[in-house]
Amino acid sequence: MGHFRVLEIRRMSAAFWRLWGWPLVLGLLTVSGLISALVSDHAGDVWSWFALGLPVAVTAWFAWRPAARVTAPTRSPSASSAFRKDRP
Repeated sequence: MGHFRVLEIRRMSAAFWRLWGWPLVLGLLTVSGLISALVSDHAGDVWSWFALGLPVAVTAWFAWRPAARVTAPTRSPSASSAFRKDRP
């Protein structure tokens, strides 16, 4: 029973990182850019521009790219006959 619990935890952990991995990376990048902008000069300014600009660029990329096409699921012939308009 313990082995199955370990597999379940690993599967949940993989799902967590698949969903939240990149948002966490972008959040940490933003925090490091904000801190660098507040406490550093020269090289820190370059880092802060990069660290704060990259999340904006990623957001713009995903906002302006074409949306994925969503297609209707196909129905089996027996199921689609129940939805015919020529039936009374």
